[in-house]
Amino acid sequence: MVDTIDKDEPPHRPFYRRAFTLVSHAWAIFGHTLKRFMPRGLYGRSLLIFITPMVLLQAVVAFVFMERHWETVTRRLSHAVSRDVAAIISVHQNFPHLDDYANLISIAKNDLDLSISFLPSEDLPPAGPKPFFTLLDRTLTREITEQVGRPFWIDTVGRSNLIEIRIKLENSVLRVIARRSQAYASNSHIFLVWMVGTSLVLILVAIIFLRNQIKPIQQLANAAESFGKGRDVATFKPYGASEVRKAAAAFLDMRERIERQIEQRTIMLSGVSHDLRTLITRFRLQLALLEESPETGDLINDVDEMQHMLEDYLAFARGDQGERETTINIVSLLRDIRKSTLATGASVILHRSEPVEIRGRAGALKRCIQNLIDNAVKFADHAEITISNSDDILTILVDDDGHGIPIEERESVFKPFFRLDMARNQDIGGTGLGLAIARDIARGHGGEIILTDSPLGGLRAILTLPT
Repeated sequence: MVDTIDKDEPPHRPFYRRAFTLVSHAWAIFGHTLKRFMPRGLYGRSLLIFITPMVLLQAVVAFVFMERHWETVTRRLSHAVSRDVAAIISVHQNFPHLDDYANLISIAKNDLDLSISFLPSEDLPPAGPKPFFTLLDRTLTREITEQVGRPFWIDTVGRSNLIEIRIKLENSVLRVIARRSQAYASNSHIFLVWMVGTSLVLILVAIIFLRNQIKPIQQLANAAESFGKGRDVATFKPYGASEVRKAAAAFLDMRERIERQIEQRTIMLSGVSHDLRTLITRFRLQLALLEESPETGDLINDVDEMQHMLEDYLAFARGDQGERETTINIVSLLRDIRKSTLATGASVILHRSEPVEIRGRAGALKRCIQNLIDNAVKFADHAEITISNSDDILTILVDDDGHGIPIEERESVFKPFFRLDMARNQDIGGTGLGLAIARDIARGHGGEIILTDSPLGGLRAILTLPT
């Protein structure tokens, strides 16, 4: 049998390339996972940059201290205690005539600071549980084994300030009671306490200073966001670090240029509006003087449509920057819009909801929602409005039972002057600015408008606004 080779199969990659690919994928997964738990704000990240090196440095210092200083001092102290015990055993063995051991006990107490006694010959107690921190137990065991070389039993847990050592002799058991500080560097933890205490003080100072440095940046971001939503930011003043002051000054200059441009555009639009309205009014007067006829009726309709188109153009060009923010009861606003829409003969249902209040420009929001409802009732027989409020987000749903809009055209309908004549009735007038104005107003309030399929079979417009 002859093996066949698939030409589409990639050639065998070298081992180092496969290893590099695996490491790259693992690093990417680790980075993605770590990013989920990392702070997103500048304040949290600045603290992390400050605290992480400090913690690593202290961990290294503590490890070196524990490994070199603490263990070395404990070993030397345990060595000294074990040597003293070995000396006592040597004296006991070389001077056996001292049967009462009074002099030996006195020498151990006065010169070596050890409390000793000789117990009758018996077996050593069973080994007790090892302590959680075994530095003293481990070191003292090693030193007694090297210095004494006899069977022994130690207790470093029973009495916290004392340690007990029992050593098996030929005819007795030597019991030694020593202070814990004689064999263990018990005051070394003070170094760790001071290290942790000073670190906490430094972290507290860093938090205070970082908070003062981050605050101007946060206020600059809030001012930029408020200005983008048309709110007054006259109280904003640059302060903080020189770079932040420079950015704030650039923002204020930008705000002045934009406000000056808006003012100039408003003046120009007011002049254009006045001139065009004068001409339209003149047309109306001339048509009113003519005799009624089908031709004059058509001309009057054309003038009305021209008036409506002019208002749409000016509203789109002027925007809603001149209106001040107020507290708006959305439910009451929707009821007013529904009432005016019902007067035109349209079918609109408003599902009742609890009162919801938000900050915004009432006239602009009314125009935004009115455009959505007008767009629904213009191309459908029935429309429904639903309100929901959760997670500080107000959602207004406008559903209709019309023909809807193809998915690929749902973003295009928000473009100015775009008309979907392929799917809509060409006999219906309009400027193609209704949805463009509505989305512009929604975004000016920090919200958004998207289009999707409606449960009624037509189009659903979803308006979201922050509360």
